[in-house]
Amino acid sequence: MKVGPQLNELVKTVVEPMGYELVGCEMVSAGRGSTTFRVYIDHTDGITLDDCSAVSHQLSGVLDVEEPISGNYNLEVSSPGLDRPLFSAEHFDRFTGSEISIRLLAATDGRKKFKGVLLGRQDNHITMKVDGQDYDFSLDQIDKANLVPEF
Repeated sequence: MKVGPQLNELVKTVVEPMGYELVGCEMVSAGRGSTTFRVYIDHTDGITLDDCSAVSHQLSGVLDVEEPISGNYNLEVSSPGLDRPLFSAEHFDRFTGSEISIRLLAATDGRKKFKGVLLGRQDNHITMKVDGQDYDFSLDQIDKANLVPEF
């Protein structure tokens, strides 16, 4: 689940001064009432375990003081990985021409999941070629989007 802009901005104020790019944040239900607050960071030199640990330490302190998240949660800081999540309009611009998979909030044409080539973004909409057919989706319709790794 996407997080609100205020929480995203708070995380950004910690991550970016440390020299990292904030790729995005999400809340993930881990089952049995457990929730994970996942933060994705990146750097031109790549991300190491030490990078994740440093950001986690700094971010934990800020989150403990500010308390922007109600209830219990686990903080997880990681690199975006090969199946990089796409959070912002800029991400869709950056990866135009790549294969992506999306999950919609509500079904379109009887389905919620689509995988195909991202043709581009115009304002608040993306166009994908899926199984030879073009589909247009509003960014507001998208629950989750990821790059499909190329091997």
